[in-house]
Amino acid sequence: MSMIRDLRAAVRPSRKSATAPHSGYDTTRDPSASSAVVDCAVYRDGRRVTQASCLTPHEAMLRVREDGGFAWIGLHEPTEAEFADIAREFGLHPLAVEDAVHAHQRPKLERYDDTLFTVFKTIHYVEHAELTATSEVVETGEVMCFTGPDFVITVRHGGHGSLRALRHRLQDDPELLAKGPSAVLHAIADHVVDGYIAVAASVQDDIDEVEIDVFSTPAKGGRRGSDAGRIYQLKREVLQFKRAVSPLLRPMQLLSERPMRLIDPDIQKYFRDVADHLARVHEEVIGFDELLNSILQANLAQATVTQNEDMRKITSWAAIVAVPTMICGVYGMNFDMPELRWSYGYPMVLGLIVTVCFSIHRILKRNGWL
Repeated sequence: MSMIRDLRAAVRPSRKSATAPHSGYDTTRDPSASSAVVDCAVYRDGRRVTQASCLTPHEAMLRVREDGGFAWIGLHEPTEAEFADIAREFGLHPLAVEDAVHAHQRPKLERYDDTLFTVFKTIHYVEHAELTATSEVVETGEVMCFTGPDFVITVRHGGHGSLRALRHRLQDDPELLAKGPSAVLHAIADHVVDGYIAVAASVQDDIDEVEIDVFSTPAKGGRRGSDAGRIYQLKREVLQFKRAVSPLLRPMQLLSERPMRLIDPDIQKYFRDVADHLARVHEEVIGFDELLNSILQANLAQATVTQNEDMRKITSWAAIVAVPTMICGVYGMNFDMPELRWSYGYPMVLGLIVTVCFSIHRILKRNGWL
């Protein structure tokens, strides 16, 4: 258990390390390198042997083949032309290359000869002052990872999910990084799943807020049934979250249970921890979806009840108004009526109207119609 805690501490993000500058090496890009290459480095015995990110992928692989170790190349939204040379250099399969360039892929794990191709969906919680029917709750991105015997290529899509802080933390733990490319793959998986856990907690807060609004007693003059738009929008965002989490269950299960030549046996044990956390998040997301279904149905039922109450009130007042309308309509007919020549005729009729209307009002009030 202590080894698991040490490993997770090495790869789990902290706010301080994510924002503080790292002075170990220069992270500026080489002007001659591809604009998509964020960082390119060679690691040997768990330590970075190139202190400046000025290597090209070709130079990095030459050093690896001459002196050993592995290369870690990070790219951000490469074009086909920018990725073509790297694909040829590392012998990447064309189908995996196509997926990595065009993105919008389902989370998956595929093996092409001596290369593992893994797709992760990253989730970012979008802060908002108030949840509305048009609020964006979660934003998705993608991280693709090519893992070979002596290289790791990460391809990131989207404006969030940077792996720079993760690279820094791994470099601060040479013992872990000495395990090779599989240690990097585990760190990325753990980093992505930790992001899911944080987003799930924030989404839970939004659901709690909507639930309180739906089931709380409305203020005087307030109306129920006005939160359907917010609930439906939140349900759409949870569905997007679910599409990122659910397909990743099988790849994590394979990485944690099935022996693979490219995965160090010591690292494979720690994929079980990632798989457990992912399973927990998956259960939470499924629960969010079911809970929102119940809240939406309750909200629609409340709207129906409100409409029924309005119709009962309208019907009640129509029944009360019908009494004087009927009596006055009879007296508006053009024929002689006996009580017209009686001095108490009109007071009696008016009294009858008031008495009948008052009686109907009392009966409807007592039955809850008014």
